[in-house]
This record gives sequence, C-alpha cells and structure tokens, in this order.
Amino acid sequence: MQSNLECFLNCTTPVVQSQFLPKTEIRNLNRLWHPWEREKVEYFTLADLWNCYDEWSAYGAGVPIALDNGETLVQYYVPYLSAIQIFTSNSSINSFREEADSGDCETRDSYSDSLSDDSESDKLWRWDGCSSEEGGFEQDNSALHLNDRLGYLYFQYFERSTPYGRVPLMDKINALAQRYPGLMSLRSVDLSPASWMAVAWYPIYHIPMGRTIKDLSTCFLTYHTLSSSFQDMDVEDEIDENNVERKRKEGEGISLPPFGLATYKMQGNVWVSGNCGRDQERLLSLLSVADSWLKQLRVQHHDFNYFTGIIRR
Repeated sequence: MQSNLECFLNCTTPVVQSQFLPKTEIRNLNRLWHPWEREKVEYFTLADLWNCYDEWSAYGAGVPIALDNGETLVQYYVPYLSAIQIFTSNSSINSFREEADSGDCETRDSYSDSLSDDSESDKLWRWDGCSSEEGGFEQDNSALHLNDRLGYLYFQYFERSTPYGRVPLMDKINALAQRYPGLMSLRSVDLSPASWMAVAWYPIYHIPMGRTIKDLSTCFLTYHTLSSSFQDMDVEDEIDENNVERKRKEGEGISLPPFGLATYKMQGNVWVSGNCGRDQERLLSLLSVADSWLKQLRVQHHDFNYFTGIIRR
C-alpha cells in the first residue's frame, strides 16, 4: 500500500512522451551538460510536457487518500505555474531571438507599466524593464552568462498573484508562449541543468463530499528539472524500495518526479502517518533540497517564501 504522500507525488508527476535524438545531433550536444557518450539520447519537448498538465488544468488531478478510519476518498488538485527558469546555450538563444523579436512589442511595454516594487534581491533578476515575474532574453547577455555550465537565461516567470487570481498551468503557458515560442519548441536536450519549474497544487474538492478534514486543505509546491541532464538519475531510488519494480522501459515516456517540495496548511497527520515515519523525513528532505536549489541560483521564489514563512534578505 502506498502512503498518502506517495499517492500525491505519483498522481501529480508528469510522464512525458519521449523521442530519440538523431545520431547526427548527438555529437552536437553540450558536453558540459551531457558528458556521457551514448548511442541513444532520449528527450522530450516542452510542448509535450505541458500536454501532461492539460487535463489536470481543466479537471484537477485526482489523489486517492486513505483516512484513519479506513475510508478512502479522492482529493482533486489543480496545477498552477508558480515559477520557471529556462537556461539554454548561446546558439539556442539566437535561434529563438528572431521569433520573439517579431512579436507584439506593445504587450511587452504594457506589462512593464504594471510592475510592482521589487526588493534588492529581486532586482538581481531584473533587466530592461522585465520584473522578476517575467523576462526573456532582451537583456545583456554578459549579465546573463553567469558561467558556461549555467547557460543563458531564455525565459523566467515568477507568479505573485493570490491563488484566486491565477489561471491553471496550461492556460498560463499558452499565454506566455505567445511571446516566448521556445516554451513550446525547446527540447529537454537544449536546456542546461539549471532549468527548472515549480508547480503549485491547490485543492478544489473531494469525492465523496461532506467530510471536513483539515489536511485536505493542504497545498503543495513541487519542483521539477526540465533538462535531459538528469534523466539518467532516479530521484526516488534511495527512498522508494519498490521503485525498482516500476523502472521505466525505453520509449515508455520520461517521468519527472519532484526533486523538491514545500507544503502549506498541513495541520494533521494525513500526509505523514505512512511509511513508518519515513514520510515525515521525506518531506523535510525535499524541503531542504528545494531551499538549497533556490539559494544556489540566488532566486527569490515568492510561493516558497510564503509556503514556508521565510522572509529572505
């Protein structure tokens, strides 16, 4: 039997349709990001990744939850794009520059008029009128090129609206892709290991209705890598002993389990009562990894700070 936490992670982990890179392109990969010599390189497109969230954005992702009294119900969660940063190589940046430069400049200008005040830390990610909420490659590449391994920032977005002011992930991506077409056409092999996204999951309803359970109002924040550099690594291997039985077969799709996690309004023991106490350890470990990731990238992630009650300086 899976614990409730495992059910949530499994039910909200995207499994993306995979493709194989032509052999002629394998030798052109960035060796800093893909150091291993391989006969086959599996990858996914960002468009296929977003498709995994299409139905969840419309109806919610159903998570079976076992209660202490033996009952089972299904809680539905809707995904929202909380944050994303996409780093590519310089050559990839140039290939998308023409596409976006032909876009509507008025949209860009009207957006810059609505910027809110940023903290000093937020200004680290601000160039040419783009706030920490949204930005592309209009900036000076010398500022963006932090180092060869990190790559160049193609796009970033940090959500600051209240939950009630947000639109589901698929709707947000479709809107952003109008200005940044790489959000649909980029491939996981094009992205540096620093590329990542965070998805906020908010509960909407449960079936059967009628029960008021504190922990069913819990919100989750999951962190996922977007780069092929991590596809050969099994995030859950050290924690989930049964993971060996569920090893993905070649061509079945690429799973992107969260490498980090934060929670909000976790008031009871519904999510931490399973696995003989290991779920509590897992939550703390995933939270620590998420915190370390943000610190390494020097990122102010509004949702993470809000979920954890952190005020970063």
